[in-house]
Amino acid sequence: MARPFKQQRDPQRPVKRPTTNFTPIAADPDAPPVPTQRLHKLLALAGLGSRRDMEALIADGRVTINGQLATQGAGVSEADIVRVDSRPVRLPFEPELAKVLIYHKPEGEIVSQDDPEGRASVFDKLPKVRGAKWIAIGRLDINTSGLLIFTTSGELANHFMHPRYGVEREYAVRIFGELTDEQLAQLRIGIELDDGPANFDIINPQGGEGSNHWYQVVLTEGRNREVRRLFEAFLTPVSRLMRVRFGPVNLPPRLKRGMMLELSPKEVVALLEWAGLPTPSAPLRQLTAREKDKLGTAFMPKPKREARERIAAGDRNKSERQSYYERNTPPSLAETLTGTQRKSRGTNSVDRKSSEHAASDKEKLDRADFARDKRNSRGKTSVPKKPANRRIRQGTDLVKAGEKPPKRHQP
Repeated sequence: MARPFKQQRDPQRPVKRPTTNFTPIAADPDAPPVPTQRLHKLLALAGLGSRRDMEALIADGRVTINGQLATQGAGVSEADIVRVDSRPVRLPFEPELAKVLIYHKPEGEIVSQDDPEGRASVFDKLPKVRGAKWIAIGRLDINTSGLLIFTTSGELANHFMHPRYGVEREYAVRIFGELTDEQLAQLRIGIELDDGPANFDIINPQGGEGSNHWYQVVLTEGRNREVRRLFEAFLTPVSRLMRVRFGPVNLPPRLKRGMMLELSPKEVVALLEWAGLPTPSAPLRQLTAREKDKLGTAFMPKPKREARERIAAGDRNKSERQSYYERNTPPSLAETLTGTQRKSRGTNSVDRKSSEHAASDKEKLDRADFARDKRNSRGKTSVPKKPANRRIRQGTDLVKAGEKPPKRHQP
């Protein structure tokens, strides 16, 4: 029996759907109110930035709650839908355990994610983290080395950095010269700087050799170049500055310059308890064997490829600017009086040097990519392709039986 054709549905015909009468449930006036939490606090816990950054984000109108613009101090519950820049955000109503990294920052790196000069940044070496963002706790200028802490918890970063908590910062300072007892006492009492009075809570001499002397200083605020400006007020410039402690976190001796270390979950919980922040009530996630081996082990991070290219371009631009200034600087008074001329590097030296830098940088990047591809291809067997015979058969190749092949013409 043949199968009957399926009847085509008329697109103009309305579709009949089952009708159900839902009885709306009336709200219970005696029910307790749904607990809410502050929006900027939850956004900071989600790792989008500090609380102050989240308040600025809300003020700019970039955050919505259920399609409506959020206001300062707004509260949200688990049933609300929060979007930042039109993207939904998962808010951690139950706080998850944050991650904390310790980095021994060397000199020559800036603590910023946006630098028009293309200099090396500490954010170029940070490992990727899912669903969160690394926040630098405090800043160190480009000529300062030492302890730098990163975390994914905005509340923990706020507790470290806000002046009202008075978290101690300890530095090892080497200056050119030596301070007298009166100057040390004056630094403990306080002196007037351009942005207000400042002082050291603790300052102790640690000895030194020749004209260089070391001092241990402790203060509870982090204004811009405050330590350097306090010593420069007595005409003793700082030749080396290194942060060795920030609150309860010390710079481990095994953490060499340029190395990183991730704190274990127990150490992170102890840090949250010290700050008076809530800890996860649920049991901690079981770590794999690889994660256990990584915890507590110092490692040397490598910058990403984009960062290496940006740094190389910044170095070339800096070299070109320096060469331009050397060629176009007017002669000095000594050169004018003696009649000597400055040794010129040539008009094409800048282009030649920049091209050599570009070629060497590209060669290094290509060599690194080749080594990575070679590592990834280990253990994979590939069948070699049979070479194709591209020769076209000629009529002279056909020889009858009993005949000798014709001789080929030799040039």
